[in-house]
Amino acid sequence: MVKAEHGEEKVNSSVTVRFFASIAEATGVTKMTAMACDTADLMTVLAEHWSDDAVQAINQDNVRIAVNQSMIDGVTPLANGDEVAFLPPITGG
Repeated sequence: MVKAEHGEEKVNSSVTVRFFASIAEATGVTKMTAMACDTADLMTVLAEHWSDDAVQAINQDNVRIAVNQSMIDGVTPLANGDEVAFLPPITGG
């Protein structure tokens, strides 16, 4: 559990994390399970788990994050069974 700003406790949830394209190459995996209460907490968990190069790939400004296939901006609460996807920009030719 994580203490929130006003004293309430946030419960960590088990979420599936998916990585695509260049992010999957940087992390070496396409899918993992993590425990986090929200997307900010998830970023902390990933930073503790991955190398600096992988963390840089995840934290790029042009990487989009989707929770349950809906794009998000900002910190989003997570629930058990949620899927979080890290989507790098896709270029065509």
